This record gives sequence, C-alpha cells and structure tokens, in this order.
Amino acid sequence: MTMRTARVLIWSLAAQLMIAAPLPAQDMLRHVDLASPAMTRAELSREEVIAKAQAGTAQNPADFSGIGLNGLDLSGLDLSGANFRTARLNNTKLTGAILRGAILDQAWMLNADLTGAALQKSSLFQAQLQGAKLDGADFSGARIAADMSRASLKNAKFTGANLAVDMKNQSMGLMRAVFTSATLDGADFSNADLGRANLEFTSLKDANFSGANLMGVQFGGANLTGANVTGANFAEADLDTAKLIALIGLDAANIDRAKNLSKAIRN
Repeated sequence: MTMRTARVLIWSLAAQLMIAAPLPAQDMLRHVDLASPAMTRAELSREEVIAKAQAGTAQNPADFSGIGLNGLDLSGLDLSGANFRTARLNNTKLTGAILRGAILDQAWMLNADLTGAALQKSSLFQAQLQGAKLDGADFSGARIAADMSRASLKNAKFTGANLAVDMKNQSMGLMRAVFTSATLDGADFSNADLGRANLEFTSLKDANFSGANLMGVQFGGANLTGANVTGANFAEADLDTAKLIALIGLDAANIDRAKNLSKAIRN
C-alpha cells in the first residue's frame, strides 16, 4: 500500500466516523485540527489538477475524492461533474470555476473563494464552507445541506435549489443548509426549498424568496429588509427579532402562519 493510498483510507475512515457519531448537526470543526498538514497543504499542483480534469469523461468524471487541494489557485477551471467527496479545499481559490454537477459532499472548503463559480445541480451534502467567499455563485438546482456560516453570498443564485432538511439522515443530526451570520444580500432563492434551513442573524436585504418554501426556517435576528416574499410559504418559520421592513409581495405570502411574528421588527 502506498503512502497516498493509506492517507486516503485514513481520511475516508475518519469521515465515516464523524458522520456516524451522534454529533449536533454539522458541528465538526471542534473535532478536527485545522492547522494540520492535511487541512493546509496540497497533494497536487494546479497543472496536475488540470491534467486529471481533462482526462475525465462524462461517464468517468475526474475523481479528487479524499485529496488535499488546500490553498491552490484553481480559478476558471472546468471541473464539471468532478468528484470532490471528502476532499480538502480550504483557502482554495476557485473564482469563476465551473463545477456544474460536481460532487462536493463532505468536502472541506473553509475560507475558499468561489466568487462567480458555476455550481448548478451540484451536490453539497455535509460540506463545510464556513467563511467562504461565494458572491455571485450560481447554485441553481443544487442539493445543499452544507454549513456556510459567516460566508459572503451577495447576489448568489439558488433558483430551484433544495436546501431543506434531509429527513432520511436524522441519526446524523439535523442536516440542512446553515447560513448563520452569513451575508446573502440580493441572493435569489426563487422557487427554492429551504424547509427548516438555518438563516439566523443573516443579512438578506433585497433577497428574492418568491415562490420559495420557507416552512420552519429559522430567521431569528435576520435582516429581510426589501426582500421579495411573493408566494413564499412561511408556515412555522421563526421570525423572532427578524427585520421585516419594506417587504415586497407580503400580501401574497402566508406570513401570518409564521412563529413569533409579533416579535419581528416591522418598521
């Protein structure tokens, strides 16, 4: 067995152990040494990543699963359909990268820069993107149950995306999209499913929630000033101390079915 194969097996086992443990949802950072070589160094160069990506096909996409790509500049690369399951891309630069249909499940992408990246129909299940830069990124049609706390997602696009809780994996904790303290000003969530997602203390000024499912969403302390909520489903959404100023389409939404509406800031 080569050293590289051994490392991949170790990381795969570690990922499985973390998933199997009854941890609070997506509460993984305190169990990992973020200063370790595995979380800070790259195993491939940009040139090697390009070669591997170009060798992939639609039937057999490039496989980067379990590989450390920390800190690399992969800006503008076409990585469509590639498998990054359990890969480490902390502080990696992926501005303008094409990741349509990519598998990013359980990937580590702390403080990564994906500004303007194309992530349509990608899968981000239990991915860690805390502090990442995702301004203008396109997640249309994607499946997202990732932690994007403190991330910047200005004008990001989530049209038709599924960010709802995964009811099939309750033994792993409440797996859903988490945007705690993130910046989502101008983000487009039209027709997206955010059922029970966590958007506490997020900035959602001028965001578009038209036709979105917001059932059970945690909006505590969020700022929705100027947001478009036409046709949105607010059933059981928690609006405790949320700013609901100058909302568009409020008459066409069932916001009266939300929780703690009396505690929201309306003017």
